[in-house]
Amino acid sequence: MFVKPCSRIVSVALILLAFAFAQLPANGQEKNDRAKPTPESIAKGKKIYKIDCAMCHGENGDGKNDMDMKNVPDLTSPDVQAKGSDAAWFDIVKKGKGDMPPEGPRAKSDDDIWNLVNYCRSLAKK
Repeated sequence: MFVKPCSRIVSVALILLAFAFAQLPANGQEKNDRAKPTPESIAKGKKIYKIDCAMCHGENGDGKNDMDMKNVPDLTSPDVQAKGSDAAWFDIVKKGKGDMPPEGPRAKSDDDIWNLVNYCRSLAKK
């Protein structure tokens, strides 16, 4: 008698839990609220890049800088461009990684970070 009500409660809880997890984006999955990579978005991202990123990643994104910093990724490299989804790049830019400080507190909005990701993606060697 006790088993049936208890199993129903567990079943309902499992269904609700599964539904809740289904609503969360998977790690690295694209976010729906991103700024699309339009020429306007890339131009906005370039402005942010010149102020916040060029000193380390180089004026052209090639990782060459005047600060004698080592191991700065060459954002123009196909190998670097192939690493991670746009959403993963967004998270790295927003939260920082290793010696790279987070852009999050300086950005006015998530759109600013998406614009920056779009600009960095546009640096890929063709």
